[in-house]
Formats: sequence, C-alpha cells, structure tokens
Amino acid sequence: MNQGKPGPPADEPTVRPEAPEGDFELPLPAARAAAPDEGDYELERPQSPAPALPAHGTAPAAAGPGAPDEGTAPLPAADGADGTVALGPGTAARTPAGAAAETSGTGEHPVGPAAAQGGVSDAQGGLASEAGAGAGAGPAEGQVRPLHDPDPYSTPPYGEPGPWAPAPPVQHPGNTPAHGVPGAAPPPVMDAAPPPVTDAAPPVPAPAHPDPAAATPAADPWGRYDPWAAAAAATPLQQAEPVLEGREQRRGRTRRTLVAGALLLALVSGGVGGVVGAHLERNGGIGTVELPQAARNDAGRDPGSVAGIAAQALPSVVTLHVSGGGSAGTGTGFVLDERGHILTNDHVVQPAGDNGDITVTFHSGDTAEATVVGRDSGYDLAVVKVKGVRGLAPLPLGNSDNARVGDPVVAIGAPFDLAGTVTSGIISARERPITAGGEKGDGSDVSYVDALQTDAPINPGNSGGPLLDTEGRVIGINSAIRSADGSDDPDGGGRAGSIGLGFAIPINQGKRVAEELINTGKATHPVIGVTLDMEYGGDGARVAAEGSDGGPPVTTGGPGARAGIKAGDVITEVDGRRVHSGEELIVKTRAHRPGDRLELTVERDGKERKVSLVLGSSGGG
Repeated sequence: MNQGKPGPPADEPTVRPEAPEGDFELPLPAARAAAPDEGDYELERPQSPAPALPAHGTAPAAAGPGAPDEGTAPLPAADGADGTVALGPGTAARTPAGAAAETSGTGEHPVGPAAAQGGVSDAQGGLASEAGAGAGAGPAEGQVRPLHDPDPYSTPPYGEPGPWAPAPPVQHPGNTPAHGVPGAAPPPVMDAAPPPVTDAAPPVPAPAHPDPAAATPAADPWGRYDPWAAAAAATPLQQAEPVLEGREQRRGRTRRTLVAGALLLALVSGGVGGVVGAHLERNGGIGTVELPQAARNDAGRDPGSVAGIAAQALPSVVTLHVSGGGSAGTGTGFVLDERGHILTNDHVVQPAGDNGDITVTFHSGDTAEATVVGRDSGYDLAVVKVKGVRGLAPLPLGNSDNARVGDPVVAIGAPFDLAGTVTSGIISARERPITAGGEKGDGSDVSYVDALQTDAPINPGNSGGPLLDTEGRVIGINSAIRSADGSDDPDGGGRAGSIGLGFAIPINQGKRVAEELINTGKATHPVIGVTLDMEYGGDGARVAAEGSDGGPPVTTGGPGARAGIKAGDVITEVDGRRVHSGEELIVKTRAHRPGDRLELTVERDGKERKVSLVLGSSGGG
C-alpha cells in the first residue's frame, strides 16, 4: 500500500516486468542489497512526497483492497522517457476516469486488484507524479508531510505484509451491476497477461501545491472495514429506465382507484347526511310540517269486544234528569220495550215524588218527558215511561244465573252527568247480600239485594244503568258502590268515586219486579211469615220474641208456622248456604219468587233440624 512512500526517480526508466510464472523473489531495497548482513537499518525518509490528486474533471478511482489508507490518494509514478507506465503482475488497474497506481520500492508501478478491471492506462485523465520528485529530496515549501513513514521493505501490494502494515481486507463478491450504472466494473480477467499500455496521451501533471482539503476522496465501499479510511464520496446515480405496467397492474390500479373513490364518496355522503339530519332534528325540518296519520277506517268492531258491545248498547241507554221537592238528581236507565218503558233505580226517581219532573235524554240527543209507572224501594227498582217517541231499541235481557266470577262485563252510565260513559271489568262475586237506603227511620226505604259484585268503575250517576255480558245482554242493574268513606249509596254521601267495589241487582230479579210494576204498578215480596230480631249479634238470623206490631213473632197460618218455626229459633242456612245475619236471610228470601220452596236449617236449644216451606207473598211499598 502507498503509505506516503517515495516514487522512483524521474530519470529512471521503468521497465515492464515479464509476466511471472509461478513464485518469484522480490528485489531488495538498494541499501539492503549493498550490505545484506549488517542487520536492521533505517531508511531515508522521503523529502517531498506529494499526494496524488485526481485530474480536474475526472472521477475518483474505485476503492478496493489496494486503496491507500487514511483516505489519501495514491501517488502516481512518473513514466520513463517514453512515457510508459509499468503494470504489476496482476491485472492492470483502471478506473472509469483514470488509472492510479501504487508506487513500489523498485520504481515499478503495480496496480492493486481493487482498481477497476481493464488493464489499460488512462491516456486522458491519468495522474502523473510531480516532476523531479524522488527519493532523498526534502519536502518542498508548502507541501504536506506524509502521514506514514516509507515502507523499509518496499513491500508490493501482493507481497507479504510488512511488520506494521495491516493485512489487506477481503473483498466479498457482489452482484454484477446493471448495464449503464455508474461505478460498475467488468468482471476481472483471471490469470491473463495485462495488455500493453498505449501511449495515447501524456499524463497530466498534478499541481505544485495541492490543497488536501480540495481533493475529492475516492469512493471506498470497504471503508467500513478500515478505521483509517475517510468517508467515500457518493457516486452519482443514473436514472433507471421506466418499468412498463402490465394489464393486471393497470387493472389493479384501476380497482384501487375505484375503491378509494367509493370510500371517499361514502365518507362525504355520511358527513353531509349527518349534518342535514342534525339540522332537521333541531329545526323541525324545512317548510310546512305535515305529520303522518293513518287513513280513516270505518270497519266495524268485533261484537264481543268492548267497542262492539258499546256500539250495540248505547242507543238503548238513556240519561234521566229528575227534579222535585226541592231536590234534583241524575241517573241512568235503559229501554225495556218499544212502548217506551224504561227500567231504573228507585232512588233515582225518588226526588220527583208524586209531582216532580223527569226528563229522558237519548243517546241521539233527543229528549222526552217521562212519568213513573211503578216503583219499589225494597228492590230499589222503578219503571218510567216516555210518550210520543218512536223507533226505540230495547236492550236484550240475559240470565244472571249464568254469570260466573271472572266473566268480563261492561257498564254504561252517566257518572257525574257525563252521559254515555262506558267502563269495563269482571264479575268479582255473586250473591253478595247488600242493603241500601234506610234514610227513613222506619226502614221502609231499605233495599235488600242479593247482588252481583263487579270491579267495573261505577260512580254517582251510573245508578240504574245496565251491566252487560260479552254478548251485549243485560245481566244486572247497577245500583250501589262501596266508597272510601264507607257509604253504599252511589248518589248519596259516597262522593269519593269508585274504588272497584260496585254492585248490581241481578237481572232475573229485576225482570220479575219490572213486569209486576208495569202490569200492576207494584211488586210483591216473598216472605217466610216470621219477625226477625235485627239486634241479634250471634251467627245466623234469630226469630224475635214478639212481632213488630205487637202481634206474634210467627204469623199464624203462615209458611213459618206451618214448618214448625218458633220464637227464639235461629235460622243458620238457606238451601244449604250459611247465613250470618237477619239482613242476609231477607236478601236470600227476596232472591226468590213467591211460591218457591226453601230448605232451612233451624237451631233450637243447641240442636239443628231442617225444615221445608213454600214462600208466601206480601205487597210491596
């Protein structure tokens, strides 16, 4: 390696060595040859070594194993008189811009294998050593002192390394560069004699005082292996030829473009839609607001539904406005026949008395005057009649004995004068004994009803209205409610409204009483023929010790006397059903017609016995 070694004298001709064949011995330095046995000696230091710089406009030589260390340029040797340059035994060094050779100790200029292969000296841009430079000359003024001492052994690049020189790096084989790439070198020609050097052009001399800072360092791809090597200069790259796209590549690019466009369109559409939707939600849309609505549907309803039952029954339900005697009230009734008979409660028409006014309002809004046909306070039923009205539609009557707990029912009335109000519920209980009225001290206005209990809302003004089954037939007459204040009068003190406890007179009893009132003007009551002790607090109904009018407690020749009932007996059952008070015994008795047979259980002196009797009849009041 050229580590600042001196070049051969300028006047010494350079002899081209023959191509070596096999091993050969390197020539010793001149001093060593003169005295071979004197041991170590010191070589003269070169006085004026000048670092070789590439000629102006030339590219740096390719770096390789024979490149100089420390990033210095190799010193070019001066040619002989004929201007020829001696080549080493290997392949001739050649760079794309000019050749650089390392100076050996013998004055020859072998080129290392790291130079670009080709074996031709650069006739256009080669480097020439400074004229007149040689061994023993001192450094010229302004020149740079070499970084290393000269090699005392004048070791050529392919000889054994000196005692201090590092081993040359090993170059890894690389791929052959593509045609036209800068810096590419042709593959080396192995074991071939170097071609002769042509004398095409004389070398260009280096400047007398080169500026090391201005020198361009040679590109050295193996600089990473040499810690003393300077960074190689970047080699300019050549633009590669464009790659032609195939049909599939064009299709793929087109698909990617379409997908990207679709995604972008969806994103933009979603953003615009969100903004528009938010605006419409906040501002209620654009223009006039028109809300969606279902079309008119005149289709009928199922006759068994509440709507179907109400549609069928409402034309036959009327509202009664009663006044007289300084009082007034509102109630409900329903049409019994086409002749104008209307059934209602006795306590509804009671304010009218004998000279009061009763006005009937139909579902159509028409009104008519009505008169009382008959009334009975014991059953709390009354019949009124309207005149001059045609086209009346009577309500069909059902059978209250067929009603069962849980059956759905519909109630129609005018609660708080709200005519045509429809409510619905179920049958909550049957044969519920109740009493209502009793405003008179003698008890003549008390009604005893073996009622149907319902949870259909019934309020003041519903009295006298029909309780309908699922087929639209009347099975009861709404008569009483249990209010939160404990009142049983739906039109009296119980103004708190419905709490789900409503009571209706069974239609079987109402039909019989209505027929009697229409036909005779009064109703008959079935009786046992005994006077009851209403103050008895025990279980059952006890026969009083004396009668109410001072007569015997058991009517002589009456049904009870014939059955063997005596004063003090306690009646505990009627037709096998337990009774707990005198009111319950009266209710159970009035649930029958006169002439019906009853089976009673009578307890006397702690013993019970069963008796059978046929009910008698008494005039109603």
